Amino acid sequence: MGSTVRLAVVMDPIGHIKYAKDTTLALLLAAQSRGWSLHYLEQQDLRLRDGVAEGRVRPLTVRADAQQWYSLGEPTVRALGQFDVVLMRKDPPFDTEYIYTTYVLERAELAGALVVNRPRGLRDMNEKVYTAWFPQCCAPTLVTRDMAEMAAFAAAQGKIVVKPLHGMGGHSVFVLEPGDKNARVVFETLTDDGQRFAIVQKYLPDIATGGDSRVLLIDGEPVPYALARIPLAEDNRGNLAAGAKGVGRALTERDRWLCGQIGPTLRDAGMLFVGLDVIGGYITEINVTSPTGVRELERQFPLDIGALFVDALERRLIGRAPRATILTT
Repeated sequence: MGSTVRLAVVMDPIGHIKYAKDTTLALLLAAQSRGWSLHYLEQQDLRLRDGVAEGRVRPLTVRADAQQWYSLGEPTVRALGQFDVVLMRKDPPFDTEYIYTTYVLERAELAGALVVNRPRGLRDMNEKVYTAWFPQCCAPTLVTRDMAEMAAFAAAQGKIVVKPLHGMGGHSVFVLEPGDKNARVVFETLTDDGQRFAIVQKYLPDIATGGDSRVLLIDGEPVPYALARIPLAEDNRGNLAAGAKGVGRALTERDRWLCGQIGPTLRDAGMLFVGLDVIGGYITEINVTSPTGVRELERQFPLDIGALFVDALERRLIGRAPRATILTT
């Protein structure tokens, strides 16, 4: 591209990331290698002033150095619409503060920045509930507050998985066997005695041997390898944060079919970097907030996923209409 691309990233504190595993760092290294200028914000640095999205922004330099992977310059307040790309990589929980952040970022988008992933999609596509838009890709699933309905689902399906709708990293994920005497208290806990929605899914035994596979989509197209996260022998959760082992594998025909069903919708909605969670050939979650797995896959295969992502950003930037005047109303 002609002039230097200016990228601002909204993320968790960069000094606290795990260098060997952090996907955001991999994406930033790839952007910097293209000569892009990097700028850093945390959620607390964002604000709206008279309708204009602004942030306390610090110049950022990243390095492939496990001891000193970043340095930051002095902060200045800038309109986010002045950046070519704003990369939203703040981890969940998806709470009201996260939603407010998407409003700020949507104003930046309206002012001309390419915000990835798109703020409206981040709000609309709950990572567990959005699977309902693709029922042909999913095992039996129920989202409800009604504990009696959960019990009936368990009786019909046998072994089940029960999860909150807002969690991440395997937090508060329960696997219940048929006739489990803890079922009622699990339903009470996750629904707050029927006051909150929770999700119940048929247990897929393939997770024990094949793992919970993360398939990455970049602008709707799959990376050719998935990261199968194999649970510990004493655990049911296929989450790296819960101790699962990440083992790379080539995509199957079923994986590619799932991507063909879901990828075009995500691409058209401006969701450029998404992780599909696949167990036994079924989608269990569609991760749009801050999908991970890049570093693990790049260690196991001759891949440069960061470069593929930056390529997608460049294509989007080239295809965009001329930058609009910053909106203030």
